[in-house]
Amino acid sequence: MADSPKVQSLDDVLRWLDRLEHATQVQSSNAWPMSAVLEHMAQSIDMSMDGFPQPRSALFQSTLGAAAFTLFRLRGRMSHSLIEPIPGAPALPQVAQWQSGETRLRAAVQRFQRHTGALKPHFAYGTLSHADFALAHTLHIANHQDDITVL
Repeated sequence: MADSPKVQSLDDVLRWLDRLEHATQVQSSNAWPMSAVLEHMAQSIDMSMDGFPQPRSALFQSTLGAAAFTLFRLRGRMSHSLIEPIPGAPALPQVAQWQSGETRLRAAVQRFQRHTGALKPHFAYGTLSHADFALAHTLHIANHQDDITVL
């Protein structure tokens, strides 16, 4: 399980979380503990439905932000700082126990998959369709998988 394949859809994220649930050890190799990494991913998903606390300007979203998302979509992968919190987001938990983070991320993914209402603009990318947000969430989680070891 140490080399789990990268997620390619939100359904893959749920299957990956199933593997985490049964793992003997899960760890992050960056400065954030797994509890923080999982909470960060869940925050991003929830904020796509509830709103991001500190969005970038509309000009940024429609230019640099939109260009960044287009590049990530074309490349099929995202690259971003893996220890940069979402601007204005609540503090991330800094505890060793990560299992509640797995539950929290699973609930956020399932909520997003059921969501049929309007979505809030991404703090950097601006307005995205449900399909594009699903892709953004998937690429975001896949990028964080770079720093996660599952045993």
